Amino acid sequence: MASFDHISDLPLTIDGYELIGKEADVSSGFLRKTTTIALSGAGLTGLGEDVTYDNEDHEILQAAGAVLPLAGDWTLGSFCEMVESINLFPEPAQREPSLKYRIWGYESAALDLALQQAGEPLHARLGLTPAPLRFVCSLRLGEPPAILAPLEQRLSLYPGLQFKLDPTPAWDEATLQEVADSGAAVVLDFKGLYEGTEVDTPDDPAFYERVLAAVPGTWIEDPKLTPEIDAVLADARARITWDANINSVADIDALPFQPTMVNIKPSRFGPLSELFGAYDTCNERGIAMYGGGQFELGVGRGQIQYLASCFHPDGPNDVAPTGYNEPNVAAGLPPSPLPVATSAIGFQWQ
Repeated sequence: MASFDHISDLPLTIDGYELIGKEADVSSGFLRKTTTIALSGAGLTGLGEDVTYDNEDHEILQAAGAVLPLAGDWTLGSFCEMVESINLFPEPAQREPSLKYRIWGYESAALDLALQQAGEPLHARLGLTPAPLRFVCSLRLGEPPAILAPLEQRLSLYPGLQFKLDPTPAWDEATLQEVADSGAAVVLDFKGLYEGTEVDTPDDPAFYERVLAAVPGTWIEDPKLTPEIDAVLADARARITWDANINSVADIDALPFQPTMVNIKPSRFGPLSELFGAYDTCNERGIAMYGGGQFELGVGRGQIQYLASCFHPDGPNDVAPTGYNEPNVAAGLPPSPLPVATSAIGFQWQ
């Protein structure tokens, strides 16, 4: 039985909803805004988080208010079909991926509310047992001369912390040596699938060769597989993982070869049916998984931690508690692995 089929027939009653804005300065140097979607029904409230990246989209949504025809009696499946068929943006979205992010926000809130109304937690409904959750901290290092400061500051407080790092041409030999000596890098994200952004890296085989020779044994995320780079990575294919291009089961099917592991970011998939279909596909094909976040500021962070604890608790999950993404990380954050903190009913991580 498909995972989504276990939840699609849940009854769902919605009386109304509310939109709640959140914002924070995050480590990448931008003001992050998200919108919490609070669906109410039968005296209960289900929460989800719209993680659209353009702040203007959140401002327009929150100014328009709760204008969508969500009230009524549904099943979770029929509610999702309705959400996927209507326009969720009062004005056109700034970019296409935001359509899926917003669908995720509404459908995750509906899943939370439907499970609460049924008196069940998600894992019980799916027949799964959550496990302690391993996480890594995703980090882009600074610029010279203080290039290693973000890494060093975190390791000074949390010596056992592991990282997903973004190599750049600014990594000189001394930087590479210190990253290697730390033993803390488990994933190197080459950002090779991005074009025309501030985080692009060059499709330079010498760059890949230099980084991977200095920091061996890591997972290699999102390389740009030109023929020359593919040749450099020929003996490392089992360590290549994919993230930015994984938004659906069709995207997994379209990969140039079956990967050992892929990054499943729930909000990138949008519809719950697509997300749970990806979990099923990877399990059927023996593809390992790890989770990723989108700078969630509220309930969405806990929800992706919940899913990771159920489907891939031992992966290098890029789902660290939000405090690890602050420009200056404070002491007292929970270390990895996180103990299981699933809600007694619903779809929340306490």
